[in-house]
Parts: sequence; structure tokens; C-alpha cells
Amino acid sequence: MATPSLTASPASAASGRPALDKKTGPFTYVVFFAVLAMGMLFTAYSLMHDMHELGTVVTTWTPFLLLGVALLIALGFEFVNGFHDTANAVATVIYTHSLPPNVAVVWSGFFNFLGVLLSSGAVAFGIIALLPVELILQVGSSAGFAMIFALLIAAILWNLGTWWLGLPASSSHTLIGSIIGVGVANALMHGRDGTSGVDWAQATKIGYALLLSPLVGFGCAALLLLALRAFVKNRSLYKAPEGNTPPPWWIRGLLIATCTGVSFAHGSNDGQKGMGLIMLILVGTLPMAYALNRTMPADQTLQFAAVAEVTQQALVKSAPLPAPADPRPVLSDYVRSKEATPQLIPALAALTGHIGEEVKGYGSLSKVPAEAMGNVRNDMYLASETIRLMDKNKVGTFDADTTNKLQLFKQQIDNATRFIPLWVKIAVAIALGLGTMVGWKRIVVTVGEKIGKTHLTYAQGASAETVAMLTIGAADMFGLPVSTTHVLSSGVAGTMVANGGGLQMKTIRNLLMAWVLTLPAAILLSGSLYWLFTQIF
Repeated sequence: MATPSLTASPASAASGRPALDKKTGPFTYVVFFAVLAMGMLFTAYSLMHDMHELGTVVTTWTPFLLLGVALLIALGFEFVNGFHDTANAVATVIYTHSLPPNVAVVWSGFFNFLGVLLSSGAVAFGIIALLPVELILQVGSSAGFAMIFALLIAAILWNLGTWWLGLPASSSHTLIGSIIGVGVANALMHGRDGTSGVDWAQATKIGYALLLSPLVGFGCAALLLLALRAFVKNRSLYKAPEGNTPPPWWIRGLLIATCTGVSFAHGSNDGQKGMGLIMLILVGTLPMAYALNRTMPADQTLQFAAVAEVTQQALVKSAPLPAPADPRPVLSDYVRSKEATPQLIPALAALTGHIGEEVKGYGSLSKVPAEAMGNVRNDMYLASETIRLMDKNKVGTFDADTTNKLQLFKQQIDNATRFIPLWVKIAVAIALGLGTMVGWKRIVVTVGEKIGKTHLTYAQGASAETVAMLTIGAADMFGLPVSTTHVLSSGVAGTMVANGGGLQMKTIRNLLMAWVLTLPAAILLSGSLYWLFTQIF
């Protein structure tokens, strides 16, 4: 796979290749670096403000140094994600002359920013569920930092490598491979079967989303183009642009709208992956500030304690066996192995009661002492994961009332532990938005010129973008991470086939090779880095 040239292919050169080589003016550089500096200062100020509110006394700067490095790497991943994946969103508006290239990337960057800010957080915690539970519970330890550094650096390296080759590989695919690599390596290093280090049910669910989304993109974009040809008889829509002529106003509006939608959906979906990892970093290094949602109102805290008490009583009735002295090892073994024992339900009942008593004793989450924050959060996370897996694997013969109480208790726990501060969203939004405006040209050229044998038409661009926008938006609603890259590039390929233009098989082979190699390469790279970092830290 040779490095792609930034010159047009013969087919595209013959008909209106966009001006991609226009130099960026100094004012743009000033604005870019000003926003970057403000984002970094805002992040630092927010951290210091949160620490100051809690009266944190700094005795050593080592944890904060590790925190700073980890945050920079996490935000660096989102920055690379911005120019690697979002180039797909702007390729169609650029190659149909709907927007000038520089205007398109700034426009896309802004809506990536908005997408992150308005995201739900469901995808963020879906990604975290793939990580080994024992590492999540000790994320502030050396092994926890090794995990974070390994998976993020591996993802960044693979993304940069595929970007350099101009291949639209998936950042989502890469990050999930990196997470699996850390899980497998962690299991092997502790003398266990490597397959025990990953929640394969969650990985399979995400894998199906990543596998099916390109097929949806290809098939639906092709069908939409055929439908347009059947119902809209304007021949100019199905021809390559002549020179720099923009499309008719309504198709231009549709292209800009779908580019906006894809950019927003990309920010909403992909931005959450960085947010989830940043929250892990914050919980590990500053549990006193970020382990629990300290903004939860006191009346909700009292309700939390009451729900915990009735849930414990229901569990005790379901399995009236004596509870173990320490329920945590029983639950940890179950979450790791998925093998239920007779002690499982009594252990869950004991931990549920303990959590309820702790929260009730403190009066509100904001009054939990700093030294207890991490432990309370770990207990809640362990209980939540146990309930989730028991429900999925149909463990226990509970009546409807007990099942409802368990789910309500889990919802209360998740409200207390699964939260994302506004400043984290803003920091990720800035990183992803600014990343969109850098290095986009390589991927844009591949999508616009090297997938099909003919220049992208107005109708093709509109079809591919519309399908990508709807697919990514739907995945975000269900909390599934999908690849903007896969959906849009396969959509362009589908429209090329439907339009009779044909595909450039060399590019298709390279895309398929990148798709096939991304998972094993990321697994191997992150697993090796995890082993290396555990030796260093």
C-alpha cells in the first residue's frame, strides 16, 4: 500500500477536481492556536477549581503529572480522530463543489464540537464495559495507568499510520481492538486464558455494529441513489460537476445539511469514546472529585438508600443463604468468569445493603469523605456490573417485583457513577473540532477520487451522506459505537456501483486490508505496550 498522491486520478482530473491546495492564511493559524490554548487553559482551570472546592492538599505532584500526560494523550486521540474520521464527512460536499474545502472543514469542525457537547454519554460507558473489571477497579494504580496509556497510544499510532497511507480506517475499530489487546494481555500476564480478559458478549455486540454498518451504508446508499434516479429526472444530478459549478440550490442545501448531520453525529458518537476514557483517568487520579456524582440532590440520595434497603431484602428472600464475610471477591470472580456460585446472590445482597448504609450514613454523595470516594464508587460499579451480567445470563429465579427492584437499584447506581462533567465535554469537543481542520486532505482525496472510477456526482454525494447521517444517528441512540469511516466510504462505493461507474479495485483491496488488519494490529500493539508499561511503572 503506497502513500497516495495528492494529485487527481485521470478520471477525476477530467471533470472538476476541487482546489485542495489552497494555502491557509495566517489569520486562520492565529484563531486555531488561540482556541487550542484557551481549551488547554480551560481544562487546567477546571481541574484546579474542582480540587480547590474540595480543599485538596497537594503533597506530591507525581499523580498530577501522570494525570496531565494521560489527559494530553486522551485529547490527542480525539484530535487525531477528528482529522482521520471527519474527512469522510466533508469529502462529498468538497467534491460536488457545494462548499469550498476550507469552509467545509471549519463548518464540519464546528458541528463536531456541538455533537460532543450535546451527546448522551451512553456510548462512553458502553466502551468502558469492554475493559477488564479488575483494571477498572484499580484504575488509579500503575496497572491502571499502563492500561490507559497502552490503549490510547496504540490507537493513535494505528490511526496516524493509516492516515499517512490515505486509508479511511476506523478509529472506533482501532480503539476497540486496543481495548481487547489490553484485556487479553492482562489475562495472560496473570496466568489465565487470554479470552477471559474481555467481555466478549459486549465485544460481539459492538462487533456486529461495526460489521453491519458498512453493509448498511453500501446497500442503502445504492438503493437511495436508484430511488432518486427513478423519481427525480434532472439529468444534471447524475453527472460529474463541470469545472467548479455548484449543484442546484436544493441539492446543494441537502448536501450541506447531510454533511452537517454526519459531522454532528460523528461528534456525538466518536467524541464519547474519549470522554469515557478521560472519566476513567479522572476517577483513578482524583477520586475525591470525580468518583461519584457530587451534584446529586440530597432527596435523591435518601431515595437511593431506600431502594438499596428494599433491594437487599428482596435478594435475601430469594436466596436465604449466609452472606460471605467479604462479598467483593465473590462478585469480582463472577464478573470476570461469568460463572455463578451459590454465594453470588447472598454476596450481592450484602454489598447492596452495605452501599445503602454508607450512602445513608453520609446523607448525600457530596459528603462522602475523600478517602472513601474510590471505595464507594468501586462497590457501586461492582454491584452494577453484577446485576447487568445476571440479567443478561438469566442468573437467579427472581419474581417480577425483585427484578424491578434490582433494575431500579442499578439505575440509581449508574446515576451516581456514570456522569460526565461539562468541562470534560468541552475539552473533548475542542480537541475533536480542531482536529477536523488539520490533515483532512489525504482521506478526502481517497474518498473523493480513489473509490470509484468516475467523479462523484451530486446525487451520489447526497445519497452517501444521507445514509451515513441516519445510520450514525441511530447507532448513537442505541449506545453503539459505529464507524463514520466505514459507513460513508462504503456508501460512496455503493453509489458508484449503482451509478454504473465501477470501483477502483486497488483502493477497495487496500480499504478491505485496512479493515481486516485494524483489529489484530491494534490488539497486538496495545497488548505489547501494556506489557511494556507494566514493566516501567
